[in-house]
Amino acid sequence: MTRTVLVPRERVVRWFTNFAARHGSPDFAVESGRLLASAPDGSLASAVLPFGCSYSGPADVESFADAITPPPRWGVLLVRKGGFAVATVAADRITGSKVGQRHVQGRTKAGGQSQQRFARRRDNQAREAYQAAADHAARILPGIAALICGGDRPAVEQVLTDSRLRSLAALRVEPWLAVPDPRRAVLEQAVVDGCSVAITVASDET
Repeated sequence: MTRTVLVPRERVVRWFTNFAARHGSPDFAVESGRLLASAPDGSLASAVLPFGCSYSGPADVESFADAITPPPRWGVLLVRKGGFAVATVAADRITGSKVGQRHVQGRTKAGGQSQQRFARRRDNQAREAYQAAADHAARILPGIAALICGGDRPAVEQVLTDSRLRSLAALRVEPWLAVPDPRRAVLEQAVVDGCSVAITVASDET
């Protein structure tokens, strides 16, 4: 079984302590910019620094945790048909943001011309939502060093086709965040997740 979890910096050492308690004291190594922990029971944990950073320090958890350093200024872009959230972040603190909701017509079971009208209305409403997201992203995101995205991939891609935002595509880094319709609390959690270490665990547990 393989699963990936996002672990905030302050919990990384404790996470590996718990990993050792469950699977036995692991051997640590650094490979391909990742910290690897190989446990006696065959379980493997692979930890990746956020913001696309490669780790090349000592093979121990404390040094790895110390290497977690967010850029001075980075951004978050979350888009779904029902809304969007945009933010600039200094380290782990939101310094500018906008959260917006847009009503998008639900699907209809009607057929023929009615169905076509509903489809056109949904498309228009979605375009309006994406345009609003692009307008605020163009205002809030300039000058960032990295961009964390989440929500619906096609929706984010549509927003980033705006001519004012095309340069941001090269700044996108993992992880991609699976989020519900963006609200303030969703945005705040996205900031936490964006700063977090992605740890992939492979084990025989079910």
